[in-house]
This record gives sequence, C-alpha cells and structure tokens, in this order.
Amino acid sequence: MTVDAHHHVWDLSVRDQDWIAGAELQPLRRNFTLADLAPEARAAGVDRTVLVQTITVAAETPEFLALAAETELIGGVVGWTDLTAPDVADELARLRELPGGRYLKGIRHQVQGEPDPEWLLRPDVRRGLGAVADAGLVYDLIVQPHQLPSCVEVAAALPELTFVLDHLGKPRIAAGDLEPWASDVRALAARPNTVCKLSGMVTEADPAKWTSDDLRPYADTVLDAFGPGRLMFGTDWPVCTLAATYGQVTKTAGELTAGLGAGEREQVFAGTATRVYRL
Repeated sequence: MTVDAHHHVWDLSVRDQDWIAGAELQPLRRNFTLADLAPEARAAGVDRTVLVQTITVAAETPEFLALAAETELIGGVVGWTDLTAPDVADELARLRELPGGRYLKGIRHQVQGEPDPEWLLRPDVRRGLGAVADAGLVYDLIVQPHQLPSCVEVAAALPELTFVLDHLGKPRIAAGDLEPWASDVRALAARPNTVCKLSGMVTEADPAKWTSDDLRPYADTVLDAFGPGRLMFGTDWPVCTLAATYGQVTKTAGELTAGLGAGEREQVFAGTATRVYRL
C-alpha cells in the first residue's frame, strides 16, 4: 500500500483561492478536483490519501469531510479552524459530528504567512493547540525556515500533541542553503512528538531544471533526523505541478529513499501516515 499524505483540491467556482496570485502561480489558477487526482494516484500506485486545507475559510473543512465520505481514496482530512477562538474545542467537536466527521485527523493554519515569527507561541494559539491535542487530532506545521525555532519551542511545550512538519519546513533548495535550516530541523526532530513529510521539495528547487541530486541533501537530512518511522511521503499535488507531474514526484521520492530497507520504505510510503493520521 502507498499513502499520499499531502494533497489538495479546489474548485474556483465555489470560492477563490486568493493565494494563487502572480505569473508564477498562474498554472494553478484552475479547478483541481478529485476526478483529476484519482487517475494520477492510481497510475502512481497510491491507494489512500490525506486531503489538506488550503485557505483559512471555515466552510472548506466541512466540504472536505463530506468529500472524504464519498470516496475510498481519501483516508483523512487535515482541516482548518480558528485556533484563537474561545470556543475552539466546541468547534472541533462540531466538525467531528458532521457528515464525514470521522475523517478529520488534523488541523493546519498558514503559519508561513503570519508576520510574527513566534505566532505559534502566543497564549491564545497555544490554548487552541491544546484543544487540538485534547480532541485526539494532530497539528500540521506549514512554516518558513525562520519559523522553525518557534516550532521547536511549541513542540516542547505541548508534548501531548503530535506536530507534523509539512514540506520539510520549506528549505531554500534553489539557493542551495542547508543552514540554518538543517540544524533547526534536527532540533525539531529531537522532540519525540514530531513527524516530517517528505513533500514539497520540487517547488522549493528550481522548477525548470531540478534533479533528484538537488533534493538529496535535504531528503537525507530529514531521513537521518527523523528516521523512516517518523517520515511520510506526500506529493503536494496540485502545487507540485508547477515543477513536476504527480508521477514524477512519486518516482523521485522512490529514488531518494532507494537506500532504505523494505520495511523502512514501507514506513515512509504508508506506515507513518497510517499511524499518525489513524487512517
């Protein structure tokens, strides 16, 4: 079995995706639906997926839960809710009671867009994260490299919550920068309640001429830091299509993990995601 632990869908006729702006992102400015994804996943040998939120709009998560209930492909949803709301615990409970509510596995917020590098450490945010932990959910971290130190601190402060680092923390692969990203990622990995997604690398590299060798130092860093048992594969489709097809991303992940044993590869491509997201 293969699990794609990170992908998106959107329908611009339902609502705008206001983050898709500028010439570089223009190819994403169209609908990407489950009907588009399914044949790509099937061709790549992917059996189950985790659907991840894209925007900070409350209505998106119920829609994703209902979608998951209609298909065997989606095994879990990482949704969004306002962590700073006083009634965040009640809202999480409400989401669980909706059609498809059992597919809610985690919560994510676009921390990468927050101007405060220590947003995760705010008392109201930490209270919300505590509610996520109490609900038995995990928290996906979508951050820029300079925000990794706050991720380390909040993971230490909330050992009862599992934090999943999306896209390796978005290292600057195109620039060839390893530090301080690598040191910060290792510090995060030292917290036992953290996991990392082997995802999002092709769009942090040069989209026109990246190779697996460009990605290897970054993949090797997280493989060494987290180990296969705390690393999970994700395509980041359709964002990945700015630099690679679904099949190319899957094939490249296989190349980057070719040195692992069969059991270790099973962890990266299925076991870790199945366990962490309770698929």
